Amino acid sequence: MESIFLALGSNLGEREETLRQARTLLQRAEGVNILAWSALYDTEPVGGPEGQGPYLNAVLVGTTELSPTDLLRLCHAIERDCGRAPGEHWGPRALDIDILCYGDQVLETAELVLPHPRLHERRFVLVPLCDLAPDLVHPVLKKSMRRLLADLDASPRVAAYLENW
Repeated sequence: MESIFLALGSNLGEREETLRQARTLLQRAEGVNILAWSALYDTEPVGGPEGQGPYLNAVLVGTTELSPTDLLRLCHAIERDCGRAPGEHWGPRALDIDILCYGDQVLETAELVLPHPRLHERRFVLVPLCDLAPDLVHPVLKKSMRRLLADLDASPRVAAYLENW
């Protein structure tokens, strides 16, 4: 079993319900055991087209027996099941699931990069990740998530939205 950290985000439709549905589907997936999740955060969109609505973001922690590639396929299937349709890169979406960390594994393929290549640049990921594992050490940068968050500017906005969801 490998420990996993997954980032969830949504800025279309019933955002909170979509994130709940994604969490439930991950909890029910064979080979995945979701152990805990962060609070939900309301965040400004980063990158992508102008005029997007705000996101809700969270991070889940768990374990898996799936390979990184099989976990990625599962995440993509759940995104589709929750209404994600092909669209503009970094554009609005019903659901986005990113694999942030898969144990201490460092991997770079055409399909998947581990740890997530922009993890250390994103407040909307690091804030909820620090709810769960502030002392987790980035396997490449060798800094804790708490340190990576402290190194970032205070913008864009990441505001507490809902503690228990």
